[in-house]
Amino acid sequence: MELLRKHLRGLRFPGHRELHFHNEKPARRRFLLARMAEFGVRVDIYLASCREGEERARQVCLARAVDDILDVDASRLVLDSRSGRDELDRLTIRRALGKRARETRVGYEHFDSASEPLLWLADIVAWCYGAGGDWARRAAPVLGNVIRLDRP
Repeated sequence: MELLRKHLRGLRFPGHRELHFHNEKPARRRFLLARMAEFGVRVDIYLASCREGEERARQVCLARAVDDILDVDASRLVLDSRSGRDELDRLTIRRALGKRARETRVGYEHFDSASEPLLWLADIVAWCYGAGGDWARRAAPVLGNVIRLDRP
């Protein structure tokens, strides 16, 4: 993972702290997506309705993501810090882990996106998926599963 972080840091413009896809020009976006495909990464997207609010949707997605990382025996979950709302994420994670917390040894933490380049990958793929069309097509090589959690 450290090599991937190094490659991602190398894609920043001089003086920039992070890659933020929303701020990039189309030609640069295409370049970044092509590089991501070369890295062999995969990003899953979790979707939930915001009818009950964005925070509720985030927590529904996070609870499912925790279940999924347990299924693949992952040991670490890193989230983009949202200042005062990180505690809501920690509560959701503890609930999702339940009594399994000790036996799984899953660690979780929040980072500012500028300090963890792997968070940039999720930003890029989510942006492309949301934009749809050609952007979603270009992100397809790195898009894993799209997990829809909307209630019927």
